[in-house]
Amino acid sequence: METPGPARPDPAVVVVMGVSGTGKSTVGRLLAARRGVPFLEGDDFHPAANIARMRAGHPLDDAAREPWLTALAQALREVVRAGGGAVVSCSALKRAYRDRLRAAAPQMWFLHLTLDRAVARARVAGRPGHFMPARLLESQYEVLEPLGADEDGLTVDARAGTDSVLGRAEEALADFEARGGPGRG
Repeated sequence: METPGPARPDPAVVVVMGVSGTGKSTVGRLLAARRGVPFLEGDDFHPAANIARMRAGHPLDDAAREPWLTALAQALREVVRAGGGAVVSCSALKRAYRDRLRAAAPQMWFLHLTLDRAVARARVAGRPGHFMPARLLESQYEVLEPLGADEDGLTVDARAGTDSVLGRAEEALADFEARGGPGRG
């Protein structure tokens, strides 16, 4: 009779984070497809008032982000309850926001996409019809708190190209899952 091995942890919930224009949605969709898990577009969880505020050129503060974080955290709890992983595109600019999401899905891993301000500005300015105007990008850089040494994840320069970013992310994520998840190894 074969002895069962250690229980495998649930698949990770991956948050592809960073300021606007770094390619979070593109990388997130591709990573989700490769992993065979759902993709959640963080922008879809913003209430209409947040979208209108950003369209009008006003940055979101913590109070305005509250209903967005609540809705996103609830969606993540449902993913975890179903026993599956997911990939989420979400700015997750502050540690407090990441902590809030991590509380909803403890098996969380972050892929922080970074980008030079000028390149990000050009990318955002070139997105027709998106609600996030380029003039708000500076406010995101001002509040951005990079991943802490105690946060599971990887920081990658988005200029490396989508294939390179995905390859590095998959390798680091496989290591995270192999060691059993948060804070192990």
